[in-house]
Amino acid sequence: MDFNEFCQLALKLKNLPLPGEVSHNKMSPELRIQWLKENKVQDVNPKRAGVMALFYPDVEQKTRLLLILRKVYQGVHSNQIGFPGGKVEEFDKDLMDTALRETHEEVGVPPTKVEVIKELSEVYIPPSNFLVRPYIGIYPNPQPFVKEESEVESLVEVYLRDFLDDSNHIQEILSTSYAKNINVPAFKLNGYTVWGATAMMLSEIKELLRQVL
Repeated sequence: MDFNEFCQLALKLKNLPLPGEVSHNKMSPELRIQWLKENKVQDVNPKRAGVMALFYPDVEQKTRLLLILRKVYQGVHSNQIGFPGGKVEEFDKDLMDTALRETHEEVGVPPTKVEVIKELSEVYIPPSNFLVRPYIGIYPNPQPFVKEESEVESLVEVYLRDFLDDSNHIQEILSTSYAKNINVPAFKLNGYTVWGATAMMLSEIKELLRQVL
């Protein structure tokens, strides 16, 4: 889809109610759904984080969504696909400020060049005990991305049409930090399996976009 057309339609997202848990559960392993039924997130005193779902035009003015492949490191999200973003720092004004700051640090996007059009539902991540707030942002005049070499292995620039294509919904047997060989709903994007919290956030974004595109 042409980016200018996408922007006009995406602005309609501002007034839509969030699908929230209903959309999250479509991309959640059963173990996670069960955990949330049996536990209260506020009882585990989660850390907070903000991430950005950034839409932008490529050189042909086609709409893309930016994901990143994280570096291999000693942690539960090593070598996984995610959004630019990260944990709250005490100097951040709010979670949106966190998401914009981290996006700047990780992929070089100036916060002043992003129009944030929607705050999304929070997603709790049990393995790392993070409660994450995603945002949808539009980056109309992108400069070349500059990835943070210590954190970002590569950029994953997904065409909007591929993201919206239902044939890219898959089921895959994966071993996670909390279970072995479980059936996990996921997206297949640019050859990568995108699952877990990122897939849940993508599911909510997709449901919202379906209402306006």
